[in-house]
Amino acid sequence: MKKFLAIILALVMVFSLAACGGNGDDTAGGGKDTAGGGKDTSSGGSELAGTYDITIWCPDAAVSLTEAQVKQFNATNTMGITINATVQPVSEADAATNMVNDVSAGGDLYFFAQDQLSRLIQAAALMKLGQGAADYVKNNNVASSLVAAKSGDDFFAYPLTADNGYFMYYDKSVIPEEDIDSLEKLVADCEAAGKNFSYELENAWYTAGFFFAAGCHSDWITDNDGKFISIDDDFNSDKGLIAAKGLQKIVTSKSYVNSSAADFASGSAVVVTGVWNYADIKAQLGDNFGVTDLPSFEVDGQSYHIGSYAGCKLLGVKPQEDAKKGAVVNQLAQYLTGKECSLQRAADPVEGKTPDGTAENGGLGWGPANLEARNDPAGTNPALAALEEQNKYSVSQPNIHGSWWDIAKVIATDIKTSDGSETALKAALQKYEDSIAAVFEMSDEVKNAWTVIGNIGGSNWDVDFEMTAEGDIWTSKDAFEMTTDSEFKVRQGKSWDVNYGANATLNGDNIKPEAAGTYKVQLNAATGEVTLLAQ
Repeated sequence: MKKFLAIILALVMVFSLAACGGNGDDTAGGGKDTAGGGKDTSSGGSELAGTYDITIWCPDAAVSLTEAQVKQFNATNTMGITINATVQPVSEADAATNMVNDVSAGGDLYFFAQDQLSRLIQAAALMKLGQGAADYVKNNNVASSLVAAKSGDDFFAYPLTADNGYFMYYDKSVIPEEDIDSLEKLVADCEAAGKNFSYELENAWYTAGFFFAAGCHSDWITDNDGKFISIDDDFNSDKGLIAAKGLQKIVTSKSYVNSSAADFASGSAVVVTGVWNYADIKAQLGDNFGVTDLPSFEVDGQSYHIGSYAGCKLLGVKPQEDAKKGAVVNQLAQYLTGKECSLQRAADPVEGKTPDGTAENGGLGWGPANLEARNDPAGTNPALAALEEQNKYSVSQPNIHGSWWDIAKVIATDIKTSDGSETALKAALQKYEDSIAAVFEMSDEVKNAWTVIGNIGGSNWDVDFEMTAEGDIWTSKDAFEMTTDSEFKVRQGKSWDVNYGANATLNGDNIKPEAAGTYKVQLNAATGEVTLLAQ
């Protein structure tokens, strides 16, 4: 299969795109790059002229706009290409899982979250971009999205958005403008008003921002096959201790709520979240709507601006057996991630208008990765403007090992439940470092073993309970008392890269018992079916 894919990818690279027009010389390749559509003629024909059936997976909210954009491509391309597109509603999270389960049945183009890149590469579900297409990506997209779209030295996807970050929404009737830059003042304002400060700090994605503020880094290294080979991390350091002291200021406050939900209507005065909650929060706050970058905290008289991850959505191309179709799909991928389409997606969803001022197709409020669209005034709204300001303090989100999310998310919890001493903070950081080291010390037996994890057995998604195997049948060693509110999943290698949830679905919903009782958990690893065994 790998040899077959190598032959196909080599053929596709012959047609690989050098630029949107695809008609220049690819000096890096040593000759004429007919990629992208082949030779253009005055009559509008090309080597790729013809009609192609293509399936596109995108979130439900983007279906109608994507359909309209494909029609635009058909009407404006000069290569004689006509695409019959079937646009199906598949979320970014589900797209990766579905592709891994069955690449052949997957979308020819699909939107996916950047943290799924490695597993998609390993599943041979992404076409590696040829030199011309890779150059196009590098020359036309913001730097943070380039990190997300590559593994090792190679690019495997087209940046679609660069808006997966977080910043601060606030209620102007509670928070004075002069306080928005100080974490300490924001906490005091919330406590005085009896309001919540919602910040999902028992989540590694948000926790990391405090460490970035102090100058820490955590870089996972992958090879060209998408495999993790090492990590460079200094969270357990003097700088990390500064971050821990900053975290302590908020997680120990009576106003602190571990949430990123848009819940101003239920008592929050500050919520740290992203652009996906913009329309809901603006509707809740009305004239009291406020949005800005994250604040700073002080430790030993020095100020540290809270950082964040800067992430993105990517557009993947499924490997194609037909090299010409592969070139056409790449042409469409570049069009969909170009300036015009990026601006259409960026249109303010609250106003419901596209950049030309009409209501046709609506907008999604997605922040462009495309540089031209990013720099166009039509490519922003108040939330995206706040994100752009916060990005000055952000770190481009790289590929991250699935186990890290569990390892880092408990830092804030350990700090919150500690005695508050510096010794306790250092112990939390040492625990983190030890857990990181264990990832690379993990035996093949542990990497292949299945465990149970959830809010069961007195834990809160922070303990992997062992399972024993008889062939493909894995059974938990422990029995767990569960209520109908209990939730759990089974996962392999103590990582979220491969896990089963409800309905035998990879990366599916959490499993909940239908009735309270004491159960062992059993997995059929061949089918993914999870069964509760009453004890």
